[in-house]
Amino acid sequence: MAASRYWIVSLPVQTSHSSLWSRLQESISKQSFDTPLYRFNVPDLRVGTLDSLLSLSDDLLKSNTFVEGVSHKIRRQVEELERASGVETGALTVDGVPVDSYLTRFVWDDAKYPTMSPLREIVDSIHVQVAKIEDDLKVRVAEYNNVRSQLNAINRKQSGSLAVRDLSGLVKPEDIITSEHLVTLLAVVPKYSQKEWLSRYETLTQYVVPRSSKKLHEDNEYALYTVTLFAKVADNFKTSAREKGFQIRDFEYSPEAQESRNKELEKLVQDQETMRSSLLQWCYASYGEVFSSWMHFCAVRVFAESILRYGLPPSFLAAVLAPSPKSEKKVRSILEGLCGTLNSTYWKSDDDVGMAGLGGDADSHPYVSFTINIT
Repeated sequence: MAASRYWIVSLPVQTSHSSLWSRLQESISKQSFDTPLYRFNVPDLRVGTLDSLLSLSDDLLKSNTFVEGVSHKIRRQVEELERASGVETGALTVDGVPVDSYLTRFVWDDAKYPTMSPLREIVDSIHVQVAKIEDDLKVRVAEYNNVRSQLNAINRKQSGSLAVRDLSGLVKPEDIITSEHLVTLLAVVPKYSQKEWLSRYETLTQYVVPRSSKKLHEDNEYALYTVTLFAKVADNFKTSAREKGFQIRDFEYSPEAQESRNKELEKLVQDQETMRSSLLQWCYASYGEVFSSWMHFCAVRVFAESILRYGLPPSFLAAVLAPSPKSEKKVRSILEGLCGTLNSTYWKSDDDVGMAGLGGDADSHPYVSFTINIT
């Protein structure tokens, strides 16, 4: 089972990369054998000036939080859409590769992010691209939710109590009498008051047709009755009925309106399914783009922080680990032991520990470290 929480770390190289990598592998296999370990391939990026690196470091954590947040938004949207359809398609991917595999086998895309570009340019490019995807997500989700809200409103009318639901599906043409003088009203009667209704409706006003009330439907709270009377006393009847606790629902039977409502409902159902499927496919593709951008961003972070931590020329080993919670302390100890006593001119003092770790862990370490949560 793939891990959901990874560390990306870099260690200072004091002899050779291969020697340090062998020592790290050996230490992990002996002391924390259940911790997966992978190389994290950071290319030779353009260093620029120390001032530019320091300026960039101020924005890296904020930008990382943004990019990571967008990836999680898309993932949550995928999960919500899959729950709505009752279908789970499996793990998210980047160009067909599971995200955990993409992370642990990361390869820099030089065509998309030329390594000779200034680091600031690469970071800004990633931020702009992800911001555009986030804006697109907001628009698409708003459109989908609008259709879903319309459909939910109709369904509530169809499934609510008789006091609020749409009655057109419960009334047949033969239930309604409409003539020059007569009108049929629909009364919503509390279930416990049905006997009272049947004994009193004829006397609520004059000119009520005797024995004209018929029950059409019943739910957990109410019963729906018809009553026929002269149109000229309809308002009086409604007032008297309301005083007795009976609700007269406004209703006009129209086969054309009912057919129109049915067509609207069918169209909304189709629109919702079409938009759900389209949004889901877009989320799959966009998640891959955002996750790929995020990993390139992480590579820039590793590179920039390693320079600030260990100095020039760049000489560090980057790795990805996935320790279990019970192994974290042991793995931290292993990593610290491999750092030796090498310190950088730019390494922060204890008084400035808040700046150490550009988006890494709350506590500082004598090596570069930050955590990646992919779920």
